[in-house]
Amino acid sequence: MSTHAEQYAAFRRRQAQTSPDIEDFQGLYGFEFDPFQVRACRALEQGHGVLVAAPTGSGKTIVGEYAVHTALRDGSKCFYTTPIKALSNQKYNDLVARYGADRVGLLTGDNSVNGEAPIVVMTTEVLRNMLYAGSHTLSGLAFVVMDEVHYLADRFRGAVWEEVIIHLPESVRMVALSATVSNAEEFGEWLQQVRGDTTVIVDEKRPVPLWQHVMVGRRLHDLFVPAEDASGGDEADEGGGSGRRRTRKRDRDGRGGRGGGTDPAVHVEVNGEKMRINPRLIRFAVEDDRITQLAHRRRHPQSRAKSGPRPRAKHAPPSRVQIIDELDRDGLLPAITFIFSRAGCDAAVREIVGSGLVLTTDDEAAEIRAYAERQCADIPPADLAVLGYHDWLRALECGVAAHHAGMLPTFKEVVESLFSRGLIRAVFATETLALGINMPARTVVMEKLDKWNGETHAPLTPGEYTQLTGRAGRRGIDVEGHAVVVWQAGTDPESVAGLASTRTYPLDSSFQPSYNMAVNLVGQVGRERSRNMLEASFAQFQADRAVVGLVKRLRKQEEALAGYAEAAECHLGDFMEYAALRRRLSDVEAEGSRSRNARRRDEAVDALGRLRPGDVIKVPAGRSRGFVVVLEPGLRGDVPAPLVLTVDKQVRRVNAADFPVPVEAVGRVRVPKSFSGRSPKSRADLAATLRNKLDDGSIDTRAAAPVRGPKEEDPEIAGLRAEMRQHPCHGCADREDHARWAERYFRLQKETDGLRRRVEGRSHVIARTFDRVCGVLQSLGYLAPETGDEVTDDGRVLARLYSELDLLVAECLRRGVWNGLDPQELAACVASLVYESRRNDDPFPRVPDGPVGEALEEMERLWGELHDTEREHRVSFLRRPDMGFVWVAHRWARGDRLDRILGEADMPAGDFVRTAKQLIDLLGQIAAAAPEESGVRRTARRAVDLVKRGVVAYSSVG
Repeated sequence: MSTHAEQYAAFRRRQAQTSPDIEDFQGLYGFEFDPFQVRACRALEQGHGVLVAAPTGSGKTIVGEYAVHTALRDGSKCFYTTPIKALSNQKYNDLVARYGADRVGLLTGDNSVNGEAPIVVMTTEVLRNMLYAGSHTLSGLAFVVMDEVHYLADRFRGAVWEEVIIHLPESVRMVALSATVSNAEEFGEWLQQVRGDTTVIVDEKRPVPLWQHVMVGRRLHDLFVPAEDASGGDEADEGGGSGRRRTRKRDRDGRGGRGGGTDPAVHVEVNGEKMRINPRLIRFAVEDDRITQLAHRRRHPQSRAKSGPRPRAKHAPPSRVQIIDELDRDGLLPAITFIFSRAGCDAAVREIVGSGLVLTTDDEAAEIRAYAERQCADIPPADLAVLGYHDWLRALECGVAAHHAGMLPTFKEVVESLFSRGLIRAVFATETLALGINMPARTVVMEKLDKWNGETHAPLTPGEYTQLTGRAGRRGIDVEGHAVVVWQAGTDPESVAGLASTRTYPLDSSFQPSYNMAVNLVGQVGRERSRNMLEASFAQFQADRAVVGLVKRLRKQEEALAGYAEAAECHLGDFMEYAALRRRLSDVEAEGSRSRNARRRDEAVDALGRLRPGDVIKVPAGRSRGFVVVLEPGLRGDVPAPLVLTVDKQVRRVNAADFPVPVEAVGRVRVPKSFSGRSPKSRADLAATLRNKLDDGSIDTRAAAPVRGPKEEDPEIAGLRAEMRQHPCHGCADREDHARWAERYFRLQKETDGLRRRVEGRSHVIARTFDRVCGVLQSLGYLAPETGDEVTDDGRVLARLYSELDLLVAECLRRGVWNGLDPQELAACVASLVYESRRNDDPFPRVPDGPVGEALEEMERLWGELHDTEREHRVSFLRRPDMGFVWVAHRWARGDRLDRILGEADMPAGDFVRTAKQLIDLLGQIAAAAPEESGVRRTARRAVDLVKRGVVAYSSVG
C-alpha cells in the first residue's frame, strides 16, 4: 500500500505531466524545468518524436539532452547533430563534463574522437554521409537530435537536414530543436508524414524578458512606452509627433515597418503589456528629417543662393567607446555588439583598447591571461606573433574581444569561454555568433539595421533581428535582457518597432537534389523509388500546400475577368477586339524596341570579343568611362568582360552594358610582357604611355564617338494603327473609359495565366529536378546509359564525394587530370574547389607555373564541358573553380612559413585555417574515392599530412 507521501508525489507528477524518470533527470540540473520542456520530455518518454520550436536561450537543448539521458539509460545510441563545428565542439565539451569522455564521441570532419561511443556529437553532414555509406556506426541508434533544425532554410547547406530526416531508419526517434518559426505546425505536419508520430511543441515566451532601447547620442531611450502614456513620459507638452504617423504611407499586408499585422506606432504587445512607440523618438526622427531636407535644398542647383555650411543631423551617433562606457555606467554589461563586418569588429576592439577603457579588475585580467596562455601554449611563439596574439591578449585583459570567422579557431574558443564565464564584458561580433553558440549576454547592441548580403546592403529581416537579440538576457543570471539600436542618420522608429515586435519568421525549404545524392539514392533503392522518396521532401510538401491556395486565387481571378469584360462592353461593336488591337500595337512597339536593344547588345558583345591586349578603346559609360587600354580579353561565364587599365591607373573589367553601340579600337599601345596588374609601378607606366598617345595625337579621339543609325520604320506598326482607326469602337465617346476596363482585363489575364503556369509547375517539381540531374549523370556515364537505374563504377566514385563541386572532382579523377602530380601540386589544384573569393580579394590571384598551371587549365576546360552539359539538361549546380587559394595552398603544403604566407596573401588567419581544413576534408574524400592504380589516392593522403601542420593542426576540442 502506497504512503500518503507517495500518493502526493504521484498527484504532483500528474499535475506537472512529469514522471519519476523526468524528475531524476531534472535533478541533474538543479532548477525546475519549464512546462514546454516537461511536455517534450514526456512525449519522448512515451515513444514519440518531437519538434520543439522556442526562442533562442529558452533551454530547448534540455530536450535533446533528455534523449541522450534516455539512450544511456536504455543501453542504446544517440547522435547529437549541429549545423556548425564550433557548436559541435561546445556540445561535446558539455556532454563530456556531464557523462565522461568514455561515453561521448565527436565527429566533425576536423576531429574524430571516440566515434563508436553511445553518444556522438557530429555535424549534420557527417550523419548524412553515414546514412549514404550504410555505416555500421548506425547500428543500435535510437535517437537523433537535430539542433538548430531551422537551418534547413539555408540556401547553401539546408538540403542536408532534409536528406537526413528523409533517410533516417524508421526505428530512430528524432528530436528536432528549432528557433521560433511562424509555420512550426506546418513543419511538424511534414515530420509526421515522413517520420511517423511526432509531437509538436511551440513555446513563444522568452525565459528572460527583453526590453528594447534606442541610443540617441549617449542616452538610452525606451523604444516602447505604455500604451496609456501618450506623451512618452516627460514630454506631454511636445505632442509626440503623431502627425508623422498619420501621414506615413502604409502597406496593407503588414510590410514596411509593421509587425504581426499591428501598426507599431499605435500599439504592440511587449512582455505581455500593451505598448506604443516612444513619441520622443518619432520627434527625433522628424528633427533629423528636417535637417536632411534643408541640406538637400542647399546642395540643389536652384538653391545656390542659400548655400552655407552643410547642416549635420542633430542626433549624431555615439562612438563605440561612448556606447560601451554608457552601458557600463548603466550596469548593462556584458554586451555583444553586432557589426556586420570583420574589419569593423577588429577596429572596434582597437578603438576601445586605444581609448584606455578597462572593464576588468587586476585579478580578472590575471585570470584571463593565465587561461589564454594555457589554451595557446601549443602554438609556436613565431606563429603567435603573426596571428596578432599579443594585441589580442591585451584586449582580452581589458575585457574586450572580437568574434568572427576571420579569427583563428583557438582564439574564438577562448573568447567564447571567457565571455560565458563573465570575464569578457564587451564582444564585437558578426552575425555568425548568433548561429547557436552558447554566448548569452545581458545586452545586445546593433550599430546598423542593414548588412551586406553578398550583392547589396539589405535591411535586417524580423527573423534576423529576433535571432540576434535572442542572445540578450542570461537565464538564471539576468532579470531582464536588453536590445539596443544605435541611432543613425535616417533611423525610422517605426521600422525598428516593426522588427522588434515581429517575433517569428517562416521556415522555407531550400532542398534540391544534387549529383552525389542522386547516385547514392539510385544505388540504394533504384531510380523510381528514389524519385518517390524525394517527393516526400519538405520542399515538395510546401509546394503542394501552396497549390491549394493558388487554385483558390485562380478561381477568384477568373470570376473577376468575366466582370471586367462585361464592364468594357460597347454599343458600337466588340470593344475587346478593339482593345486587343491597341494592346497588340503596344506589344509590337515594345518588342521592336527590345529587339533593337538586343541587336545592339549582341553587336557590342561581338565587338568586345574581338578586342586584343594593347587595343585602345573609349568606354562611354560606367565606372571606367573614358579611354582605356585592354590588358586581357577575359570572360565572365560565356560573356566577354575585358580587363582594362584606365588613364587614372585603375584596373577594372568592362562588359557589354558599358557600350550602347559596338566598340572599336582607335589605336594600340604595347603592353610589356612584364606588366603586372598588382604592381602600382606597372600600372603607372602603362597609364602614362596611354596619356602620351592621347596627347600627341597618335590616337584619333574623334573616331571613338558612338554613331547610331537611323530609326527604321516598321510596316506592322503602321498596319495596326490603320486597322485600329477603322474599327467601329474607335469613334465611341466612352472609348477611354471602356479602354480602362479592358486594360484591367488584360493585366489580370496575364497574371492569371502566370498563376495557372505556377499551379502546373509546382506539381512534382522536386522529382522533375531529380530527373534532370539523372539525365546529366546518364549522359556522362555515372548512371547506366540505357536505363539510368544502375550506378556505374564511375558513379560509385562520385557517391563518395560530398563537395559542392562533386561532379567536377569525379571527372578530374576519371580523366586522370591529377595523375602524376606531387602532393604539393595536388593540394594547390584541389584548393581551387574549396575556396570562394570574397569581394575585396585580389582580382589577379597568382597560380604556380608548370604542372599546377596545366592541371588547372584542364580543370577549367572540364568545368566548361560540364557547364554545357548542365545547360542542355536545364540545371545549374557547378560553380567555376576559384584560384584565390591556390598559391597559398601550394606554399603552405611545401612548408613555407605562416607569417610570409599570410602577409603576402593578405588573408585573415581564421579564413586561412578554415579553408585549409576544408581542403584537408576534400583531399581525404579524394583519397578514399580515387582508384588505387592512379596513384592519386596515395598522393592525396600525403597532401593531407602536408597541409595538416602548424595552426591548421591545432585541435579545436578541449
